[in-house]
Amino acid sequence: MLVDDFRSDTVTRPDAGMRAAMAAAEVGDAVYDDCPTTSRLEAIVAERLGKEAALFFPTGTQANLAGLMAHCGRGDEYLVGQMAHTYRLEGGGAAVLGSIQPQPLPNEPDGTIALDAIANAIKPNDFHFAVTRLLALENTFNGLVLPDAYLQAATQLARSRGLATHLDGARLMNAAAASGRDAAWIAAQFDTLSLCLSKGLGAPVGSVLVGPRDFIEKSRRIRKMLGGGMRQTGVLAAAAIYALEHNVTRLSDDHRRAADLATVLARFPELGAGPSRTNMVFMTPQGLDTSAFGAFLRSRGIAVGGRYGTLRWVTHLDVGDASVARVAEACEVFFDRQSAPAGLSAQA
Repeated sequence: MLVDDFRSDTVTRPDAGMRAAMAAAEVGDAVYDDCPTTSRLEAIVAERLGKEAALFFPTGTQANLAGLMAHCGRGDEYLVGQMAHTYRLEGGGAAVLGSIQPQPLPNEPDGTIALDAIANAIKPNDFHFAVTRLLALENTFNGLVLPDAYLQAATQLARSRGLATHLDGARLMNAAAASGRDAAWIAAQFDTLSLCLSKGLGAPVGSVLVGPRDFIEKSRRIRKMLGGGMRQTGVLAAAAIYALEHNVTRLSDDHRRAADLATVLARFPELGAGPSRTNMVFMTPQGLDTSAFGAFLRSRGIAVGGRYGTLRWVTHLDVGDASVARVAEACEVFFDRQSAPAGLSAQA
């Protein structure tokens, strides 16, 4: 049984207070737009982020896809980072379901896309090219907070060239907590954005798409087309409201624990751990059998995520200081057992 699950901040489970809020939720039929708790959630998020309207979705992937489809027509193009979630990790939905052409651009080490790369990728008014409609950014990006000045410069560039702007703000509240900026200030740089409620905020399900009222009404139709129209969503919306009321200010605790975890992992050079990035720590092990390491951790009730040769630790409300201490103890034991040269493989 897992005791300390660092795979993602999506693995959190509702606590007693959230479950009580869910049980007490007033519900209606959200497809008919008469679920009072869902409507309240949407109003809260729109007001908090300084936008006209908001729409509740079952997933962040669907919220982003609806946003892209509301901005771009069939055969249009959006500019996006090569490593961005909307391009790389959402099943190709923009192209497959939206008939939208992605134009991926290299992400810089700090998560930004170079302004020159954005400018040069915008297509001329020529029928040989797709029409570039949208710039999509992500904040946080692999745990990195995009700099304030960059957000302003990139979105201003896009607008000067007639592009709309969308933010995949799945971890927007982490970015706000780490930067000291109000989330509404970050949101104000973009025409539209999505906010995930089931990551660091701890709700079991849901994301919200926010923007101008006419954009949200267009997205409502697209949500229905994508199968995202749900009925008695007030139960889920109540959990999301509870998360917004109780779990935003505590995100700084996750960031502190990630920094503590990075310090622990740095004691073992073979792990190749970098510094913390908000609530994440990435490792690129060198000369280590990562399968054996992961299996050993799991045998002690600890889980870590990984993809493309990199391991990722994510702190959240269900891991505490004791969790970090157990990771430290597990690493000590593992490397004590691997002290003989034959104990390490050449696997990276």
